[in-house]
Amino acid sequence: MKNARILIIDDDPDVLTAVKLLLKREVAEVIADKNPENIPALLSRHSFDLILLDMNFKSVINTGNEGLFWLGKVKSLRPNIPVIMITAYGAIDLAVASLKQGAADFVVKPWQNEHLLDVISGLLASSKKASKVQKDVIAGQVELLGESAVMKNLLYKISKIAPTDANILILGENGTGKDLIAHAIHQQSLRKANPYVKVDVGALTDTLFESELFGHKKGAFTDAREDRIGRFEAANGGTLFLDEIGNISLQQQAKLLSVLQNRQVIPLGSNTPIPVDIRLLCATNVPLKALADEARFRKDLVYRINTVEVQVPPLRDRGEDVLILARHFMKKYGDKYLKGSVELDRSAERKLLQYHYPGNVRELQYSIERAIIMAESTTLTAEDILFSPIESPNEGNEPKGAAHLNLGEMEKHAIMNVIEKHNGNISKAAKELGITRTALYRRLEKYNI
Repeated sequence: MKNARILIIDDDPDVLTAVKLLLKREVAEVIADKNPENIPALLSRHSFDLILLDMNFKSVINTGNEGLFWLGKVKSLRPNIPVIMITAYGAIDLAVASLKQGAADFVVKPWQNEHLLDVISGLLASSKKASKVQKDVIAGQVELLGESAVMKNLLYKISKIAPTDANILILGENGTGKDLIAHAIHQQSLRKANPYVKVDVGALTDTLFESELFGHKKGAFTDAREDRIGRFEAANGGTLFLDEIGNISLQQQAKLLSVLQNRQVIPLGSNTPIPVDIRLLCATNVPLKALADEARFRKDLVYRINTVEVQVPPLRDRGEDVLILARHFMKKYGDKYLKGSVELDRSAERKLLQYHYPGNVRELQYSIERAIIMAESTTLTAEDILFSPIESPNEGNEPKGAAHLNLGEMEKHAIMNVIEKHNGNISKAAKELGITRTALYRRLEKYNI
């Protein structure tokens, strides 16, 4: 509480004075105002950790209850600030209604000072936990690098869909940068000032799935020693990114579908639904056709998460984007390891362009970082560039250069056979090989076919 800044809005000057005196030594700052119409201006000028808001004012607002009106205004401007409603005993029903509209709690006049302090400290602690949950929030702008045609098409699609609230399914191989695409969509959305929360749902067991996403109450299970808000609630007002969604079980899918349909979560150990307002992004390396298999994934959930789909291209189809990305990683790791300005010679460029990158951008990043660490000079050569044995497990058992030669010869013969099969039709050959026409032309040039 010592670092907290609290706003209290009440038209009774005695209440304002009493709260200021009570909190003076407990928190960093208390700002009091008797006019609720000043709320938008106060929220724009200050950053508050908690708000105390009266339920009834003598104002020009005629909604049947001013407190609910101004609660809605606060939630529309700063959805993540907890709000405590102050009410008279006779207006308990309205206070309960305020909880359904997003209030964190309410206190009844006249209150016990100790009770009010307990409520405030509890909410500030919960808010702090929520900020810890949001550890995946990215500060600054995500830069998507690439000048290839496939990347330009992807960036154009992002510019069209990001400002909407559509649920988006991001598809692509491992290591292509699906998480960066999700960040970029959030940062170009109307929710960019609100939380961005990422969850790797594919790694969660059934029990952890519910606790992590929906939250739990103290005592809900053996290790539940305190209340914890879930990722849905932490992302309220912002964006929730569920990574590896193609790996969740059918039981988990049913629970997720229910939350998405009802737009509310029920924490483990509770019977009280909590409304949530999130923009959903999902990602998977599972092809869309595989997701449509009802034995593996619920089709109704696919439709729910896939208003728009985004296909992230593999690195092997991005041409000279490889060099753009390589130089980006060279700058990053040159600075990190105090190597200064690092360059590529022509042999290194050729090697980078000719490789097929089964591990995509992640593999390129690994290779450049290793090269920066191990290189004897500030100019990287082909000998400095070693690709991951994880992606090419047989390479370590071959003489130097033999694995690349054998792989190249196999690829060349495969391409020649498929082109001959289709009587020189490049489109049909590319389709059978599972690559784009551009990628096939690049290989034809590489092998002088």
